[in-house]
Amino acid sequence: MNEHAIKKVVIAGGGTAGWMSAAAFGKLFGKNIQVTLVESDAIPTVGVGEATIPTLHLFHDLLKINEAEFMAATNATFKLGIKFENWLEKNQSYLHSFGHFSHGCWAAGFHHFWLRGDKLNIASEIGDYCTEHLACRLGKFATAPKQNRNHAYHFDASLYAKFLRDLAQKNGVIRVEGKIQQVNLDQKNGQIESLVLESGQVFDGDLFIDCSGFRGLLIEQALHTGYEDWSHWLPCDSAVAIQTELHNDSVPYTRSIAHDAGWQWQIPLQNRMGNGMVFCSKYITDSDAQGQLLANIQGKPLNSPRLIKFKTGVRRKLWNKNCVAIGLAGGFIEPLESTSIHLIQQSIIRLMQSLPTKRMEPALVEKFNSTMRNEIDNIRDFIVLHYHVTARKDSRFWRHCKQMSIPDTLRTRIEQFSQRGHVYQGDGELFGEASWLQVMLGQGIKPEAYHPIVDSMSEQELTMFLAHSKHHTAKRVSSLPNHLDFIQHYCKSSIA
Repeated sequence: MNEHAIKKVVIAGGGTAGWMSAAAFGKLFGKNIQVTLVESDAIPTVGVGEATIPTLHLFHDLLKINEAEFMAATNATFKLGIKFENWLEKNQSYLHSFGHFSHGCWAAGFHHFWLRGDKLNIASEIGDYCTEHLACRLGKFATAPKQNRNHAYHFDASLYAKFLRDLAQKNGVIRVEGKIQQVNLDQKNGQIESLVLESGQVFDGDLFIDCSGFRGLLIEQALHTGYEDWSHWLPCDSAVAIQTELHNDSVPYTRSIAHDAGWQWQIPLQNRMGNGMVFCSKYITDSDAQGQLLANIQGKPLNSPRLIKFKTGVRRKLWNKNCVAIGLAGGFIEPLESTSIHLIQQSIIRLMQSLPTKRMEPALVEKFNSTMRNEIDNIRDFIVLHYHVTARKDSRFWRHCKQMSIPDTLRTRIEQFSQRGHVYQGDGELFGEASWLQVMLGQGIKPEAYHPIVDSMSEQELTMFLAHSKHHTAKRVSSLPNHLDFIQHYCKSSIA
C-alpha cells in the first residue's frame, strides 16, 4: 500500500480555492504528503467571493481555526441571511435567513401549520417564527457555547487567502512563485506528469489540484475534460465589482437588489462595503452596467471598477485522471446564494475523504464526481428558482427568465410546493426545507393546500401554538446584543 501512496500534491493557482486546498492538505496530511502550491503574483484572482454560508464552520473546525481570530484578520462581519429586493416585483423584498423554523409534527413541518394560520389570518409573517430571521431584521447577534451555528460571514477574500496561506505555510506547504508554461502528460496513461514554469522549473506530482480559475489550465487546457454550459438556465455572464467606504451601519445580511438585466450585491465588512453588479450582456452593455452600478453605490469608491466575464456551467468531470478541479476551474453557478466557497470546501473535504493511491482508483473517482454533481445540480436548481418564478415582466431580461425552460428536477419541486406545500432536502443536498420555503414564498408561490393533519388542531389550539412559537422566538432574540456592538467586543479588526 505504501508503495502506491500519494506522496506529492501540486496545486496550480492560489486565491481562495488554492489556499483553502493548501491549508487543508498541509494541516491534515502535511506530515506524510509534500504539498506545493504554484501561483503568480502577475495573474490576478477573481477575489470577490466575500459572502459565505454556515457550512464554512465545518471546514474551520477541521483546520482548528479560531473564529474571532479569523474574523479580525479578514475584516469580517456576521451574516444571517440574504435580503432579496425587487425579485418578485419592484419595491418588494423578502429575506432568506439561515436557521430553522419551529417544530411541526411527524407528518408535516411547521410551515403547514403556518399556512393554515395564514389562511385564517391568525399568523404573522413567516420570519417571526425563526430566530435567525428575526435577529437578521433587528440587527442582533451573538455567539454562545453550545449554540447552533446558523451564521455565516462577510469577509475580505484576499485577506482570507492570506490568512490561509500563513496557516498552510506553517504546516509545511511550499509556495512557488511563477507562471505555468507547460503541462506534461504521461504518454502511457494520459495523466499529468509535471508542470513546467516560465523559469524552467519542473514540478512533478502524484495528484494535481487545478485552482487556476476560469482558465481551467489543467482540467481543460491539458486534459480537455469538457464543459456543460448552463447559460440557457442562468443567463448572466458578467459582473462588475467595486469597493466603497462604509456609508452607514452594517447589517447582518447580504443585499441582493434586482435590476432590469440582473442584480446588484452589497456586502458589508468592518472597514468597507463590497459592491457589484451581475448582469447578462445580451440585455445591457458592459459600460452601461458599470455606469448603473456607480450610480447606485453609496460611499466613496476605494478602487476602480473591475469587469469579470464568466460562463455558467460545470466541467463534465471535476476529477479527471489524476487532476481535481476546485473552485472556478470546476465551474461556476453564480454568486446569488454565496455558494462558491461552500463548493470549494466540499470538493476539498470529499477529496481528502476519498484520497486515492497513485492508481487513481476508478470507483473513488466516480463516487466523487457523482456526489459533487448531485450537490451542484441541487444548487443550480435553487438559483434558477429565483430567476424563473417572478412576477416581473418589465424588461426583456425578466421576460426571458420567466418564459425560459427549467430543469425537470426544479419543475417537480415547484409543483410539489404549489400543490401541497411540500418541501424537502434530499440526501447530500445543501439547501434544506427552510431555504426552499423562504425563497418559494418570497418569489410568490402560494400553496393551494397544506397537509391535512393540521386540521386535527382546533382553531383555538392553532392560535395558541403559533403565538407560543412567536413569543419564544421573540424572547430569544430580545436577549441578543446589537450585532455591531458584539463585533466590536468579539472580533474587532485592527486593519484599516
